[in-house]
Amino acid sequence: MRMFMKAAVAAASILGVGASAIAAETVITADAMVDVVKGKLIEKPMIVVRDDRIVAIGKQGSFTPGEDATYIALDGMTLMPGFMDMHVHISGDAETPFYMTMGYSIPRQTVVAVKNAEKTLMAGFTTIRDLGDDGYSVIGVRDGINAGEIVGPRIYSVGNALGITGGHCDNNFLAPEMKSKSNGVADGPWAVREKVRENIKYGANAIKFCATGGVFSKGTKVGVQQYTLEEMKAIVDESHLRGLVVAAHAHGTSGIKTAIVAGVDSVEHVSFVDDEAIALAKKFGTYFSMDIYNTEYTLTYGAENGVPEENINKEREVSQRQRESFSRAVKGGVKMVMGTDAGIYPHGDNAKQFSRMVEFGMTPMQALQAATINAATLLKQERDLGALQEGFLADIVAVKGNPLDDITLTENVTFVMKDGVVYKGGN
Repeated sequence: MRMFMKAAVAAASILGVGASAIAAETVITADAMVDVVKGKLIEKPMIVVRDDRIVAIGKQGSFTPGEDATYIALDGMTLMPGFMDMHVHISGDAETPFYMTMGYSIPRQTVVAVKNAEKTLMAGFTTIRDLGDDGYSVIGVRDGINAGEIVGPRIYSVGNALGITGGHCDNNFLAPEMKSKSNGVADGPWAVREKVRENIKYGANAIKFCATGGVFSKGTKVGVQQYTLEEMKAIVDESHLRGLVVAAHAHGTSGIKTAIVAGVDSVEHVSFVDDEAIALAKKFGTYFSMDIYNTEYTLTYGAENGVPEENINKEREVSQRQRESFSRAVKGGVKMVMGTDAGIYPHGDNAKQFSRMVEFGMTPMQALQAATINAATLLKQERDLGALQEGFLADIVAVKGNPLDDITLTENVTFVMKDGVVYKGGN
């Protein structure tokens, strides 16, 4: 039997996750398939995978695969494109006591990221965008995954998130004499350009900056703008010059609008939105990425995990308004992607956000589209990722039953294929 890339198979088995070596052609059948492009359910699909690509797709019995094909029959299941989470922090752990993580070295954070990368993939998320770590630890994990040395999803990593001195992306928890300063801090248009260039130098394939205060920082107000329009434009221009997609952390209305006008590709959180911000997002084609599940975890377990009262109070301030803004944005027709902020809550639970997206205004199909074709388009990968189509990379997941009838089924993915390699199920 001819085998796929040795490195990919080795990566799938290195942590004992039971990956399957795939034959030259693998035929996958199931009860149904979600076509996220056309927005409909296809019954009795058959997908043929060769190497890392989908080479044929159609109804069962409509064509005959090669004689040496391996068959995977997923009876009672529905196929979907691999899920894509556009806002995670895989080097962070919500369960670890809040202040303990501040003492983690870069090597320790890297180990945490390796663990969480596997958990994320096993949950059906084959592509993620990591929006901030320390010391390029996630970039190292990404490169290890790409080399077939460890198991995990496809990663777009920003490295150090950019922020102003004393802002949300700085470290304000330590005493002044400690002279603590986050690696992404830069003030002024030329300084932020230099920081973008530095991140790219060390492997970043996406960029993020903090446009407003945030929940999990000390001494910042979530609604208050931080970077100026001139600084934001410099970040966006430098990033786009190098072909990288830009995300802006923005809770407050002014910061949201300024980031959109500056040309960012996505705005994260988007807690305090108004009609003008929605109109601007539609005009500029900006995506909203709104983490409307993690508030439940923070308000339930935050104090137990040592999160300071200041930060929990800010979560209380944001939570309901953000969900109202989510509903408003969906109704207003803004382009949306799935962004969970996993790391604020446990990795592997990413799919719990699907049900909240439906609860607060999306149809199940819209929620799945946000985590597939919309996310792929944001990343400018819509010809390779985000859909089950001929020529696309073979990122395929499956659940028992029909997720369009019960979106919570996405929380129990039973089959995961990434780049044509089976990492879960299919045995």
